[in-house]
Amino acid sequence: MGAEGGCLLLCLALLAAAEPAERQRRAVDVVLDCFLAEEGGRQHGAFASSGNMVKALLVLRQVPVLDDGSLEGFTDFQGGTVAKDDPLVTFEASVNLVQIPQAEALLHADCNGKDVTCEISRYFLQARQEATVEMAAWFITNVQVSGGGPSVSMVMKTLGDTENGALRHHRWNLPLGPQGTVQTAVEFQVTTQTPSLNFLLGSSASLHCGFSLAPGLDLTSVEWRLQHKGSGQLVYSWTPEQGQAKREGATLEPEQQLMAGDASLTLPSLTLQDEGAYICQITTTLYRAQQIIQLHVQASPKVRLSLANEALPPTLTCTAAGYYPLDVTVAWTREEPGGTPVPVSGASFSSLRQSAAGTYTISSSLIAEPGSAGATYTCQVTHISLEEPLEASTWVAPPGTGSTLLFPPLHLGSWLSCPELALALFCFPQHFVHSPGFFFPEVAARATTHAETSLYPRFQGPRVPRAGEQR
Repeated sequence: MGAEGGCLLLCLALLAAAEPAERQRRAVDVVLDCFLAEEGGRQHGAFASSGNMVKALLVLRQVPVLDDGSLEGFTDFQGGTVAKDDPLVTFEASVNLVQIPQAEALLHADCNGKDVTCEISRYFLQARQEATVEMAAWFITNVQVSGGGPSVSMVMKTLGDTENGALRHHRWNLPLGPQGTVQTAVEFQVTTQTPSLNFLLGSSASLHCGFSLAPGLDLTSVEWRLQHKGSGQLVYSWTPEQGQAKREGATLEPEQQLMAGDASLTLPSLTLQDEGAYICQITTTLYRAQQIIQLHVQASPKVRLSLANEALPPTLTCTAAGYYPLDVTVAWTREEPGGTPVPVSGASFSSLRQSAAGTYTISSSLIAEPGSAGATYTCQVTHISLEEPLEASTWVAPPGTGSTLLFPPLHLGSWLSCPELALALFCFPQHFVHSPGFFFPEVAARATTHAETSLYPRFQGPRVPRAGEQR
């Protein structure tokens, strides 16, 4: 049965599982549609970089997965005798020697609406220690699940009788088993649960990298490198003799966890210079493979609405400060009493300013036209670091009232404590105490999904994406 048929049965089984069952492990075949790269370059754990790709099938034989009862009726791969001139190459891979921790994600990907990218290419050994090594062939398979799913790289060694006239594939000259498949064993795998991560400026990041070795292989080195804007640098290196951090504060998992297959990297107090592609490279006595984790550092804007001048008509200025990355949207709306917010055009923008830390600040100015009844003006700031836009609103009084902006006379009383927002946003007033004659023209931002309808500003703390939250 092919990958599509297996997925159909699995999806039907998921729908049919009405009662929860105790989660137990069950060995199943995971079937993946792949592409096989034509020979032409040496691959050491990266996706094939060139050329001609042909369709192939990868069958991970009897992979232990957690079963809650939804796998009832799921059948394993049933291969048949492959015609001698069949161009499709089917790889059967035994996983008895290593662990495949992301097997559930691969098995359920189609049913969860995820795409799986699978590429197989020739793998060339770092060293050939025995003459018999020459009789086998090696392949590296790179599998990635879309939507922030896991990524796995597996080194496979061919099995079978390579000396005694076994049937061989007509194009690839590989020994074939009784069912016409290329039989292999996975001897090494490197995986990451999170190929792409977003973290807030100043927070700590944990970059996952795990691996599994076949018996007889020894771990010889772990290396983390950062690639960004065309330059690369070593972040952390480990050998059995020592571990060395090149980036201040960078740490690897303790030795006990490292030996158990966890080579995750922790980076404290993130700066914008920490952003980029992190390469986790695991080297053994025979194999080497890697995973790439994209780390995006973000800073949420602080938004302030102020009065640029009190001359009529007044000019309002909305400032978005301290944000990263660059793209930000600033929009204005105007709302008359009893009306609905209407987008306002004609705003001007200041030049872009960048701080020493690398964050950006920009201001948008708008001439307010309150009309005979006055109007509420709202500035809305949208940025990738925010799940909801930030808004700041103010009431502009009509001419002849003796004041340009109508705020309750303010005194800086108690303020809401917001340690969760300390990295990115202003804290917001908890309450105001009347103090005659005090004028406070600046309004801190709030997050909202609807327009301001009150004559006076309302404040609500914005939700900031949690550190480590994926997008």
